[in-house]
Amino acid sequence: MQTDISKQIIQSFAEIAKDKGMDKDLLLTILEDVFRTMIRKKYGSDEAFEVILNADRGEIQILHIREIVPKEELTDEVNEITLEEAQKIDPDYELYDEHAEELSIQDFGRRAVMMARQQLAQRIREIEKDNIFEEYSERIGDVVLGDVYQIRNREILVNHNGVELVMPKSEQIKKDYYHKGDTIRAVVVEVKRYNGNPSVIISRTSPVFLERLFENEIPEVYDGIIELKEIAREPGDRSKVAVLSHDERVDPVGACVGMKGIRIHAIVRELGNENIDVINYTDDKHEFIKRALQPAKVLSVELNEAQDHAKVLVPGDEVSKAIGKGGVNIRLASKLTGCEIDVYREVEEEDDIDLKEFEIDFGPEVIEQLHEIGCDTARQVLELNEEEIVRRTEGKIDEDEAERIIDIIAYEFEDEEI
Repeated sequence: MQTDISKQIIQSFAEIAKDKGMDKDLLLTILEDVFRTMIRKKYGSDEAFEVILNADRGEIQILHIREIVPKEELTDEVNEITLEEAQKIDPDYELYDEHAEELSIQDFGRRAVMMARQQLAQRIREIEKDNIFEEYSERIGDVVLGDVYQIRNREILVNHNGVELVMPKSEQIKKDYYHKGDTIRAVVVEVKRYNGNPSVIISRTSPVFLERLFENEIPEVYDGIIELKEIAREPGDRSKVAVLSHDERVDPVGACVGMKGIRIHAIVRELGNENIDVINYTDDKHEFIKRALQPAKVLSVELNEAQDHAKVLVPGDEVSKAIGKGGVNIRLASKLTGCEIDVYREVEEEDDIDLKEFEIDFGPEVIEQLHEIGCDTARQVLELNEEEIVRRTEGKIDEDEAERIIDIIAYEFEDEEI
């Protein structure tokens, strides 16, 4: 019976350890710790005991080793045994020999054995959690491929090699729709703990995901010949990637796009047809801003002293390109260059009206505030909406006043196409 229970305990947890990829020696260490805990609960100390484990044969042996002493010297029955008691077991025993007695697991009681099983299971679960935390902490920034197994309102749960990964709503591309069983590719962005349980966060919206896709599809990026200097994304809509070649023989934009666009198309498809602009990187901030605003043609760039704010002049028919649908082009250009960009239209003097002509309508203070944000003419004001005027004047002109300004100026050009 002793051997049967030993085998059951070792075999059951050896199978669990194997399934979880645990080291056999680690399992034996855990087993020994559990049984020593069981011994201490019963005897108060485990110093007089030896736990021998043989995982291959499925055996657990617990030896109680006591010193043989005269009856009058007996002070500790856990560590000592009298000569009379010892000789009942073996007449050849002498004083101060060691007597080793094998204990049966059943001696500890059914409840103790059950607790040992539970403790073993708990220890294995804890180690599994630690292994998951450590493994995926080292994989932050890596792309993983998993299967969707549960879809919730705020997140999607993905199975990756038996480990649950979480993709929150904020990390999902809006155009993506998932069904249970779908294969999904994403990048590991964070690993944290909730009540001791590891939580692995994956993302398809992170710029790192786009960077990894470039590495996967473009050998020159993977090999380091082409460097991705800056990335700006509005996931599912549009991205801008600034690239630099470390080999003058390699055109970085051409290599990333590929013959007939085959390389970039593979990335675009993975991202739900997200448009990707690949541009040549340069340290020249003026030139970099011009390139970042592509496909718009830029006439001039005026930077402030800190080089974190730019006034950009474009032809009148290029304004919509520079700003982009919903402002996406100018936002991405600002992210890519690390510079706040304001776009102004080039106008002919004879087609415009000096703002001073409106002083009687708005008052000198408002005219001065409009001058401070770079608006010297009526058409320059009409290039802005109410929100933009409020933002640029830092609220000195409120939204109602901004609307009135635009209405009055627009009236002057009502017979013209703006």
